Amino acid sequence: MSVEQPNKLRDRLDNFVDQARENEKKLRRFQSLELRLIGHDSLFALIKDILYPEKAHFQWDLVTLLLLDPEYEIQRILEEEGVNLGKYPTLMFATDRDDIEALYPVSLFPVPGPYRSRRHASLFPQRPTKAPASIMLLPLQRHGRLIGSLNIGSYDGERFNRKVRTDFFEHFSAIVAICLENACNLERLKHQGLTDTLTAINNRRFFDQRLEEEVELARRNADMLSCLLMDIDYFKQVNDVHGHQIGDQVLMDVAALIRAQMRNTDVLSRYGGEEFSALLAHTPESEALEVAERIRNSVELYEFSDADGRPFKVTLSIGVATLNGRLQATAPTSGQVLVGYADRALYQAKGAGRNRVLSQGELSATVEQSD
Repeated sequence: MSVEQPNKLRDRLDNFVDQARENEKKLRRFQSLELRLIGHDSLFALIKDILYPEKAHFQWDLVTLLLLDPEYEIQRILEEEGVNLGKYPTLMFATDRDDIEALYPVSLFPVPGPYRSRRHASLFPQRPTKAPASIMLLPLQRHGRLIGSLNIGSYDGERFNRKVRTDFFEHFSAIVAICLENACNLERLKHQGLTDTLTAINNRRFFDQRLEEEVELARRNADMLSCLLMDIDYFKQVNDVHGHQIGDQVLMDVAALIRAQMRNTDVLSRYGGEEFSALLAHTPESEALEVAERIRNSVELYEFSDADGRPFKVTLSIGVATLNGRLQATAPTSGQVLVGYADRALYQAKGAGRNRVLSQGELSATVEQSD
């Protein structure tokens, strides 16, 4: 045996050991990130860790996430968490499964390769400097169906060439998909506990939780907060004449009509029975009255239908009260005081003939409710 042969064997063995060590380091990095993802109980916190992994550990220049969201459910969950989706252009949503499946026409395995502007530009919006040279697309799937795509880009053209190993990425994409599914399911469970099952809007429990939070924010920021209490006029007659099934449909339709006149940031709830409540942040009395009048008018103009398809009308009475957070002294106003004033305005609207909007005006942040 020549001297060169042992040297070649030694070099090959050294290369093998070096590669094994590098793979072990890579495995540890992936495992560390996976443990972080698994530990999240907030959907938004999970998404942020997916989009912004530590660059010291992962040489990924660009990371974007495309999620299947045909009913806009995920977007609503995030917006209800207070997330401004416009600030996160790397988080994208698809309403059609075909848009994601088109990225993986051959198989549901990671796809490395060169960046192609025609195919991949939409996956990497608002690039900070330049387009990536190579990419790795990770299909996120559960039970054989795609739920999204995690897209990684590198300015190094060889970083994700077609010869790169994809087994780590395949495992990682499975973990990400599981975490996303679990986080969405957890948010659904939370939402169910705070949602009225009939109208699919927030329930009284959710409203009560948000009430004090919004009052405190208005006081702290010297801002305006308006409260609307809305009651369907003569609702008992609807149930007596048309039956409870039609009454339930009226409640659902009225909830939808109210929701259509409000912003996504407004808090709309079923307050109880045929009564609805709303909190409008950053809203002075004049604007709250405009919103209330639009709601009242949309309900008055809407044609409801009985079991035989015959149309009938329903009207709404609305009470408004506005907290002026700029007017503060010592004893803070509670949320229940604000609701109490809105309830008083609603009672007056009922007494004045119904189908109208009345306001108690602006309250200082220190007003106390009188008997």
